[in-house]
Amino acid sequence: MKASTTTVRISALDAADIAAGYRSGAFTPVDVARDVLDAVAARNDELNVFASHVPAEVIADAEASARRWAAGEQLGALDGIPVTVKENMHRRGVAYQSGTAAGSPEFPESDNPAVERLLEAGAVIVGSTTMPDWGMLSSGVSSLHGITRSPWNPDWTVGGSSGGAGAAAAAGFGPIHMGSDIGGSVRLPATWAGLVALKPSDGRIPHDTPYFGRSLGPIARSVADVALAMTAVARPDWRDHTSLPAADLPWTALEGDVRGLRVGLQLDPGAGMPVDPEVTASVSAAAELFASAGAEVVEVAPALTPEMLDAVDLFWRVRFWNTYSKLSVADRQRVLPFIVQWCSGGADVAGRRVLEAYDTIQAMRAATVASTQPFDVVLSPVSPVAAFPAEWPMPFGDGDEGMAHIAYCVPYNMSGQPASSINSGFTSDGRTIGLQISGRRHDDLGVLRASAWYEAARPASASPEFPIR
Repeated sequence: MKASTTTVRISALDAADIAAGYRSGAFTPVDVARDVLDAVAARNDELNVFASHVPAEVIADAEASARRWAAGEQLGALDGIPVTVKENMHRRGVAYQSGTAAGSPEFPESDNPAVERLLEAGAVIVGSTTMPDWGMLSSGVSSLHGITRSPWNPDWTVGGSSGGAGAAAAAGFGPIHMGSDIGGSVRLPATWAGLVALKPSDGRIPHDTPYFGRSLGPIARSVADVALAMTAVARPDWRDHTSLPAADLPWTALEGDVRGLRVGLQLDPGAGMPVDPEVTASVSAAAELFASAGAEVVEVAPALTPEMLDAVDLFWRVRFWNTYSKLSVADRQRVLPFIVQWCSGGADVAGRRVLEAYDTIQAMRAATVASTQPFDVVLSPVSPVAAFPAEWPMPFGDGDEGMAHIAYCVPYNMSGQPASSINSGFTSDGRTIGLQISGRRHDDLGVLRASAWYEAARPASASPEFPIR
């Protein structure tokens, strides 16, 4: 990871380097917290990152961490490390509305399990980050929050639905940022902001509102920070009925090479939007790098079909029409018009058709597992296109093309397989391009190790200098 050569912000350091500074006495958690708050004060009006942000609480938590460091009583590897969490990750007593202006804020009585794990590890939560209405857009457009913008260029989208998390990471508001992903929502902000993200295996990080296909996942500027986040949050919790059993995984042991790995390359997703040739070229170059290092790279035929992608879209439309239809007339008028138009396609859909869509999603799950099983990892684009205008709700603007843009991402949500995003290059006009690295079910560590290898091996021209100032 590289920050801009013009910055000396300590808050822009990787988490391990921040912790090393605490150990050496070079600076304290309070110094880092103040630096983060200065960065937020300078840029948040432009970027619109936070749904909730209380500087006094950040300082108080940093002071508590500083006392622990002074006494040699750190709580964990994240003690004093600034983090953010997405708005839909409940925090006790902190208002949330899932990104929509409809309804009144709720005030949870308990923390999300992953939030609990972060606090138990001593992390300093800088705030809750923005998301679009109900998390159903791949942009930073929200009826409640307005538009969250990219630190690279405010005219560009930062992506979604974990848009605030992606913007916070790229702007240097601390090293680790937690989001959620049901169809690409941590990987898409990562690809459009040059970041690293992991959508882990289903159940790897517990959630208090589990739903099939949904995972929590970290976003950061380096693979090491994503791995460090996993040391804290990847623990089972009874509140998540999908939670995986405890596994003592050496998350930060990322060393190794790719010699002898069997690597799939999937350039054709089988459905969805046309792929930008610059995206194809970038991912192909990454595959060539794997091959040159001794990996066996084999092209993978698409497992996804247009019918499968349409089934996911229809199922989600019905689900959110059900949510929308329960609102009062006044609240319906507050929902983002694009979302109203989209979920209206789920009105009055026959139960038999919904069940057919569900069965088609299960067929997608089986096909994805079967097509990727022969490979240690599979390489593909994250998105068919690079960042689009910040005002657009979707990569295709205001039109209704369903979920045409998530053909590379959503199969791994439905199959429960881990998948990362890491920057692999830039378009001719400077927009970032993400490489997706997916693995077999439950092999999250294998995905992170392949990502770490690529991060170290990729050419300088593919390594982002983040717009931190």
